[in-house]
Amino acid sequence: MTIDHLHIIGDVFDRGPRADMIMEELIHFGELDIQWGNHDVEWMGAASGNSALVCSALRSAFGYNNFDVLEDGYGINLRPISMFAARVYKDDPCERFYPKILDENIYDAVDPVQAAKMHKAIAIIMFKLDGNMIKAHPEYHMEERLVLEKIDYKRGVICLNGKEYPLRDSYFPTIDPKNPYQLTTEEEELVEVLTHSFEHSAVLKKHMQFLYAKGSMYLCYNNNLLFHACLPTDADGNFSKMEVEGTEYAGRELMEALERVIRDAYFLPTHHRRKKNCVDMMWYLWCGPKSPLFGKDAMKTFENYFVEDEKARVELPNAYYKLCEKEEFCDKVFKEFRMDTKQSHIINGHMPVKLKDGEKPIRANGKMFVIDGGLSKAYQKKTGIAGYTLIFTSRRLMLAEHSPFHLEKEKAAHVHIVETVEKRITVGQTDIGKELQVRIDDLKELADAYQKGHLKERIQ
Repeated sequence: MTIDHLHIIGDVFDRGPRADMIMEELIHFGELDIQWGNHDVEWMGAASGNSALVCSALRSAFGYNNFDVLEDGYGINLRPISMFAARVYKDDPCERFYPKILDENIYDAVDPVQAAKMHKAIAIIMFKLDGNMIKAHPEYHMEERLVLEKIDYKRGVICLNGKEYPLRDSYFPTIDPKNPYQLTTEEEELVEVLTHSFEHSAVLKKHMQFLYAKGSMYLCYNNNLLFHACLPTDADGNFSKMEVEGTEYAGRELMEALERVIRDAYFLPTHHRRKKNCVDMMWYLWCGPKSPLFGKDAMKTFENYFVEDEKARVELPNAYYKLCEKEEFCDKVFKEFRMDTKQSHIINGHMPVKLKDGEKPIRANGKMFVIDGGLSKAYQKKTGIAGYTLIFTSRRLMLAEHSPFHLEKEKAAHVHIVETVEKRITVGQTDIGKELQVRIDDLKELADAYQKGHLKERIQ
């Protein structure tokens, strides 16, 4: 199959190994675009100098044994965090923080015991920085995520929504119960060093600039509306309003306002008055309840580490995910983006489709496609497959369902034809075809002007 144009519905940096290698492949691919996911914005924010996102990116990499992407891929010096963790958590088994070994680091393996200490060290620092971010921005309305102040450190319990839960790990040597979000002097120095590494990595800078050049919050392309996660919506089906730099936006206007912020976070000069707020907003887009890139009420990272009760760890999806199963709601989304309600499709990623549990990627009678099926190994036990590719040709729309990759037995994808057009689509009917037609019309008009003498030909 010849690929004319590739669309990536976000999250290049989600959990899998060697995102740096994937980015290099994409840079040399040719025609493509990317609709940013929250994991992409996590790294984009880290590269912009957001220390909370630096720690978040490190925490995820440590948790999934992806040390090579940090050290070999981006030249991030991990020796300072390794030394800090070995000293501070010397006698702590850090049992909750052992990395998930999905892919072995064959040439530069990290001792799992040491990896667990590094993992816990960076997680605690991240929770402190998250808390400081929430306190600095009351407009985010995320006070419920100020988890460190909800802990009774003497009793080893946490109070969430009026209910107490015992902690699975209550060893917090760097937390002052009276001021739980205060970094120690060593932690401050460590954060400064790590943030500097992210900001000044030449390879990371190259990859982030590519993400910015090829990326966007959403894309309308050949009657397909592509965006990563959701269009924030309330239970009544109204597009949720969100304050961005003092102004409320919803729907398409919200996506466009947030795209401006994302670009300004990276490209504004360091001392520009809006720079810090834009960089901070990247953190909200990573995990905020009204973020179109996150699409859930809360990111329960702390609870997943420290609370046994699964009910306390539930992350509720935005109402969009239930509503988008209805054709009338999809039509409302199409109208918001000025698209044809009869011919258009919504294409999303973000939420892995649990095929083994009966979930389907095709919804709203074919108007909606959710094509995140678990390309990353971290999701494949939940989904039962290894992701989807949606293929759009001049004759039909097809969905390829991929199986987990094994070197010893490569399996071809199962391809399902989901839609066939009555009359073959011509180049002239595509978005590129329409752009070419405008250029042809301009050239014809120019030639006509010369032929009629309206423009004088220069003769040398």
